[in-house]
Amino acid sequence: MAAAWQEVVRDAAAVREAAAVAVDAALLAGVLMRTGEQPNASDVVNYAPFTLLPSAVPRALFEQAYAVQQDFNLLVDAVSQNKEFLEQTLASTIKVDDFTARLFRIYMQVLEEGLAQTVVLGINRSDYMFDCGLDGTAALRQIEINTIAASFGGLTSRTADVHRLVLKVLGKSEEASQLLPNNPAKGLALGIAKAWELYGSQRAVVMFLVEEVQRNIFDQRCVENELWNRNIRVVRKRFQDVFEQGSLDASRRLYMDGQEVAVVYYREGYMPQIYNEQNWEARLLLERSRAVKCPDIATQLAGTKKVQQELSRPGTLEKLLPGHPEAIARIRATFAGLYSLDEGEEGDRIAATAIADPDRFVLKPQREGGGNNLYGEELREVLEKIKDSPERTSYILMDKIKPQPALNYLLRAHSPLQASKCISELGIFGVYVRQGQELVLNQAPGHLLRTKAIEHADGGVAAGVAVLDTPYLV
Repeated sequence: MAAAWQEVVRDAAAVREAAAVAVDAALLAGVLMRTGEQPNASDVVNYAPFTLLPSAVPRALFEQAYAVQQDFNLLVDAVSQNKEFLEQTLASTIKVDDFTARLFRIYMQVLEEGLAQTVVLGINRSDYMFDCGLDGTAALRQIEINTIAASFGGLTSRTADVHRLVLKVLGKSEEASQLLPNNPAKGLALGIAKAWELYGSQRAVVMFLVEEVQRNIFDQRCVENELWNRNIRVVRKRFQDVFEQGSLDASRRLYMDGQEVAVVYYREGYMPQIYNEQNWEARLLLERSRAVKCPDIATQLAGTKKVQQELSRPGTLEKLLPGHPEAIARIRATFAGLYSLDEGEEGDRIAATAIADPDRFVLKPQREGGGNNLYGEELREVLEKIKDSPERTSYILMDKIKPQPALNYLLRAHSPLQASKCISELGIFGVYVRQGQELVLNQAPGHLLRTKAIEHADGGVAAGVAVLDTPYLV
């Protein structure tokens, strides 16, 4: 934690008072989630978990993360348009990972039929940790880039105000004034609105494709309300609704309940277990349609861990972004060590290295949503089991990032107030819109800081491990 808070955390009475103020401020500001007991009802809600104090973030690394985000937007878009690269990169994965294979089949089917829509909308979030070297210096290291359903752009837009008030209550008005404004929800809505406008029908709606269990609805409502403020109609539908009510006309316009849909914004669709045969049919219907998809299936595939690992190979970025040497240098500077587990000599050697020294690495499957990665003894056990099987190609290995822990208080409903050693993860949101070959929007509209106690290796806010935070630049 920044030295600025050292004396604060020692004053138990001040911490208790500040925590009480903080919880009320979060409720007042709308930093809310539905409860686990009633995840689809808003008549009983609670505050989303958050830190009592904003966490120290090195200013230079924060600025580096923002500076590279438009480059990552370009890169994700380039990957999504490169059929040959996606085919080659995912060839081994789709043999053993059924979920990625089903997505890939839809991708190929839609390409063969011909894309109905030339407008592409990308909303992503690139996540980083601050790797502490042996000499104590910190470096920005990318964990992953989320290209589907990147969440918490709404709630994080409201969290900084809570931390400003907490710092004032603790007699830190000068520090409170230094917290940055942050409103990714507005930027995400701007991207959706631009895609809606380019679709070209005032009557058409934006469809949020949402989960069966909607605990995180208020995060989505922040973006939704920004669209309503622009007089853009929003409907919320599940895959089941698409299966039952969705249809395409002769021009492949998408209709839901008789309403034309201009943009499909996925807040669902990244976890294998939600797909039954009906939901796969619904996904295919959406992908074939003229509606702008956020993401389209090619962009979802561009966010797989296998693609992430392949991007780190020497020469790959140069092929995907020719004529962009500065962007390539900025992107490459954020990469952690990434290793293929494909069958063959290289994969055998990497697997053996990780089994011998599992604490050096993280084992990552092709999944989003937190709680999927494997560490330490569990990593060793899984690799031992699959080291001689093609199944290992459904994973990649990454160097384990080692951030410097700091003390903070994690405020969670019904949990005791106690100091924890914590580490933080910084996400930068990216939004881009392309029409044909012309990029009409490319922005980094905001950030998300999440913090968790060091005893938790993996997992985000929605997974119940991390909490919302605000960066205090040092």
